[in-house]
Amino acid sequence: MKRKLVIFGARQIAEVVAFYFDKDSDYEIAAFTVDGAFIEESTFCGRPVLPFETVAGHCRPDEHDLFVAVSYQKMNAVRAEKIEAAKQAGYGLARYVSSKAVTWDGFQPGENSFVMEANVIQPFARVGAGAILWSGNHIGHHSTIGDCCFLASHIVVSGNVRVGERCFIGVNSTLREGIELGARSLIGAGSLIMQDTKPGEVYMPKSTPASPVPSHRVRM
Repeated sequence: MKRKLVIFGARQIAEVVAFYFDKDSDYEIAAFTVDGAFIEESTFCGRPVLPFETVAGHCRPDEHDLFVAVSYQKMNAVRAEKIEAAKQAGYGLARYVSSKAVTWDGFQPGENSFVMEANVIQPFARVGAGAILWSGNHIGHHSTIGDCCFLASHIVVSGNVRVGERCFIGVNSTLREGIELGARSLIGAGSLIMQDTKPGEVYMPKSTPASPVPSHRVRM
């Protein structure tokens, strides 16, 4: 029998998370929940939306697990806060690893982690609690992804890299082997990081400028 699941969130991230749990897990989604002041509709994705303040009375923690489906708001602080609140309410926290991800025997990410399809996670790599790995990333051997990080798509994390807690790494970024990202580092899309970063640093590569020649004059 499938264990029942409550998902915290009622926006696009929660919709995506629900799709994966529905299609590729041993969970049955019972309900969604958000803070009562933020409830906009009584249902979401065909399930009830319950106030978080009273959800335990409707979906008992001994019969349900919970997953916090919150994005990288405030450098992942909101997700971290809601994970702690769910634990305080007595819930066990679900984790998800896509059946289409490449992992090795013994890989077990932290609670409330979410690993989507086409991630390649090499031996001895670790993924912390609350971490979200969108599709198509490479996590090198002996690397550590810290708690409540958010990795977008097609990122290369080389071997022996340490990513501190609550970092955000944008699409198509590359991290050189052996470096350490300080906690809450913000790595913009397309970055090449060759050295350690300090906590809270921001790296934003320049966007490709528009050509002065309009498209109708380009020879193709």
